[in-house]
Amino acid sequence: MWQRLSLRARITLLLALVLALGLAINIARLVVEAGPRVQAEDQSVIRLTRAFIETVAADLNEAPDPDAKLRQIAGDLSRLRHVSITRRGEAGAAPRVDRVAESDDPHAPPAWFVSLVHPETTAVDVPVSIHGKPEWLVITSHPNDEIAEIWDGIVTQLEVGSATAVALFVVTMLVIGRALAPLKALSQAMTRIERGSYDVRVKPGGAPELAAICAKLNHLAAVLGEAVEEKRRLAERAVSLQDLERKQIARELHDEFGPYLFSLRAHGSALMRLSQNPEPIGEAVGKHSSAILEQVNALQQFNRRVLEKLRPVGLAELGLHGALQALLRLWGESHPDVSIETNISRALGETGETTDLTIYRVVQEALTNVFRHADATSVNITIEPAEQQQGTQDGRSGALVRVRDNGRGLRPDHRLGLGLTGMRERILALGGTLSVASGEGGVTVEAIIPKAAH
Repeated sequence: MWQRLSLRARITLLLALVLALGLAINIARLVVEAGPRVQAEDQSVIRLTRAFIETVAADLNEAPDPDAKLRQIAGDLSRLRHVSITRRGEAGAAPRVDRVAESDDPHAPPAWFVSLVHPETTAVDVPVSIHGKPEWLVITSHPNDEIAEIWDGIVTQLEVGSATAVALFVVTMLVIGRALAPLKALSQAMTRIERGSYDVRVKPGGAPELAAICAKLNHLAAVLGEAVEEKRRLAERAVSLQDLERKQIARELHDEFGPYLFSLRAHGSALMRLSQNPEPIGEAVGKHSSAILEQVNALQQFNRRVLEKLRPVGLAELGLHGALQALLRLWGESHPDVSIETNISRALGETGETTDLTIYRVVQEALTNVFRHADATSVNITIEPAEQQQGTQDGRSGALVRVRDNGRGLRPDHRLGLGLTGMRERILALGGTLSVASGEGGVTVEAIIPKAAH
């Protein structure tokens, strides 16, 4: 049952128990102290009355009528509130002892309380002698007023304590309600965030701890909103890059593949016409055949370039190291005046197909920019395991790819091209990072690419 109660209900129940326990302890203390108080009152009244009787009785036999004097003394003392005086002769007749009588007064203490604090009536015999005849005055204590005073104190304590407890309970509940009010707003905000409303904000309030939680939730919602928006922009950018890549491939097919096919068709038609001519046609056939071979060779090179853009040739068969060596060899053959140094660490190990392809694309795109724009004479390529302090966003180990040239660097207002922009977004999607730094010594492209999860 306790586990099913809300925090507010738990605090309410505990507070009610503490207040009730405190009031009960205080009332119990008053009840326990009531008996000794009544007993002390009994002893004090009886001691004073006895001392008075003994003082008066010493001169009793000197009175003209000692017996009348004794009756007068007993009557006068019986008018006191806290005691009663009865006379007992030598015959030993026991005096009648009156207990505290029950009263119709609603404020009078109940009989059970009287019995609890004053269970036995206190009576003391004081001997007196009239002309040698022994008699006794019996002093009986009646602490009605003291018991009533104690009972009034208990009732007052109960009433005042109950009123104070109720007031404290109400005030505390109002304070707790205001302090816990942000919890409802936090719950509603979390529900909206779960449904995708990342613009929700909670007004910090209540206790400092709850205000701090509200601020953290607002920050979390803002970060999630930015992440979702970045994801949307990334997806939009990916679609845009795909469309752009398809557009470039279509344009290349139209601009290069189409003319080559048209030329082949023209040469083929010429050969058909020559085959119908009875005159010697050897020289003409050789001319057209040579042109056809040139067109076919150009088509093969163009086809290789398109395939290389779509998927690196030999990456699956040769592995990352072999495919990069083939790529660097092609660049070296086309740019013999540029020195290309490569360092691929053996500690890199297996990285996975996706990581291998991304590493290959980073090197390919970086080299393309170097040979197109940098006017560099030296390029250094390093591929090694990422250092532990660099890490990746999801904690996986990664590969560090660094391509550095000694070219002229980038202009201050330079913006990354579509190739590196698309590569950065691809690496970010994998959980890595890509940076481009330019200085007087050239440009450095550095990427940390996570290894594929196994």
